[in-house]
Formats: sequence, structure tokens, C-alpha cells
Amino acid sequence: MPKMHIERSVLIDAPIEKVYKAVSDFHTWTSWSPWLISEPEAKVDIRADGKYYEWDGKRVGSGNMQVLKEVAPNRVDFDLNFLKPWKSSSKVEFHCQEKNSGTKVTWTMNSSLPFFMFWMKKSMEAFVGSDYERGLAMLKDYIEKGQVESKLEFHGVEPYQGFQYIGIRTETTQDRSGRQMERDFTRLMAFADEASPDVTGGPFSIYHKWDMVKGKVAYTAGIPIRKIPPNLPADLVSGTIPDIQVYTLRHIGPYKHLGNAWTTMYSMHRNKEIKLVKGIDPFETYGNMPGEVPDSELITDIHFAVK
Repeated sequence: MPKMHIERSVLIDAPIEKVYKAVSDFHTWTSWSPWLISEPEAKVDIRADGKYYEWDGKRVGSGNMQVLKEVAPNRVDFDLNFLKPWKSSSKVEFHCQEKNSGTKVTWTMNSSLPFFMFWMKKSMEAFVGSDYERGLAMLKDYIEKGQVESKLEFHGVEPYQGFQYIGIRTETTQDRSGRQMERDFTRLMAFADEASPDVTGGPFSIYHKWDMVKGKVAYTAGIPIRKIPPNLPADLVSGTIPDIQVYTLRHIGPYKHLGNAWTTMYSMHRNKEIKLVKGIDPFETYGNMPGEVPDSELITDIHFAVK
């Protein structure tokens, strides 16, 4: 059976005892779990001592997790068992290490895939690794700020009025996408000021492709306009989002947590809760912008065209 190893780390500005207490007690996991945020209605049962819990849901599947060994405040070992969508077992560990005035937390998992899924090893390591990164980012919030600054509002299916747009299409790595997108929007706004196109709304981003294994993303950063200007510069593109029906999921919080919303939408698609329209890539729109409100109040709406 193909073996998997996932390992991710984060530095948390808190004493090691506080961090260890959070990761070793399942009562805290409901606040920062990268899976439960996708399905808040999932059933979760936690033993009174916080050392064992079970979950059951449509998107998160079902399973259980138990603390096997504790070496406070440095290490805790878990036994993880998935029951659905398929049966498997994993060994999970948290390692806590004092680092300067904070704590370095390392989250690992050692597991194996069913033999018939050998071809998915790299993809599964990338997906679970991404989940770990999201979880550690929320754990950092939970410990440093007392709450996770990432909330999801499920707005459901609604009509969406389309528009023409100009934009910049970019292919880059996921770790560089935030900085690159900032440069793209700066370029777009400069063009809008110079050419004075009839801008009809706020900026948005269309995501054409995610390659989790290679860590690459292709997107278009755009602004809607009433009429595409003539003699468009070579580095700009134009296009149209048609009048469509979309499923909208709203994320409230810093952009660093947007993966929670995107992961949830793709999970809903895989779970056949929504049926996508082919040929229309998902996109996100922004209810406000950094600098206008605190990052914890940033509004981003994720739209998937649905039947």
C-alpha cells in the first residue's frame, strides 16, 4: 500500500504550555479544525476529558481520533481512524518546541492509501498538506487572538448579473500569488485611471486552474467595464462573465484564510451538493478592500456557476 507522510509547521507567539494545551484537548479543535469549518452542522462527540472524539458529516465523512501518548509540553501522539468515505488509519503527532519568545508547532501524519488509490498519492499529500496549513493558520489565530478570524456564510444559489471585463491573466506559484495579484490590480487600476474606461463595479478574480501538487495557479485579475476600450495594451485581456446562476459562499476575514472557503466549495462539488456549469470558471468578488476595514472584516464572495 502506498505510504504517505505529511508535515507542516507554524510559529505561534505564545508560551509552549498554552500551545500544547490547545492541541492536546479536542474541545478546542472545533474552533480551529480545517475540516469542521467546512461543515459546521457535522455531528461531533467529544469525550469529557478531551482525549477522544468522533465526527460524522456529509462533507467531512466520519471517523474518530484518540490521544495515545502525551509528553507534555513537547509532544502528543494520536490514533486517527477514517470510516467514510473509505476506511483507513493514520498516526498523527504534534511537536511543540520553544522558539525565541514563541512556540514552533509541527503537525505530522503517517498513513497509507488503499492499494487501488496508489495513483492519488501525490494529490492526497498535497490536499492534506493544504488542510494542515489552513489548520495551523487557524490554530495560530485561536491561540494568539482568542478566536479564529475566518467565518463562512452559505448564501446558496442566486442569480448573478454578468458583465464585460478587462484583466490580466497570470500563471504563478501559490506562494507568490498574493503578491503577484497585488501587482496585477495595481496595473489594472493605473490603466483605468489613464484610459478612463467606464468601470461598472469592483475588482474580481477568476481562477482557471489550481495545481495542488505542483503548487501552481492560473487566474485573471479583472475589473468590469461597460465597453471594452480600443487598442487594449498587450498585457491586458478582455472577456465576459454571462448572466448565470451561482452558488455563493461568503468568507469574512483575512485573505490568508480564503482557502477555507475555496476548499469548502470544492468539497460541496465533490459531494454532489452543487452541479457546476462547464466552461465558466469560479470567481471571487470583494465586498470591501484592505485599508477600508480591519482585515478581520474583509468580505470575499466565492461564486461557482451552477445548474
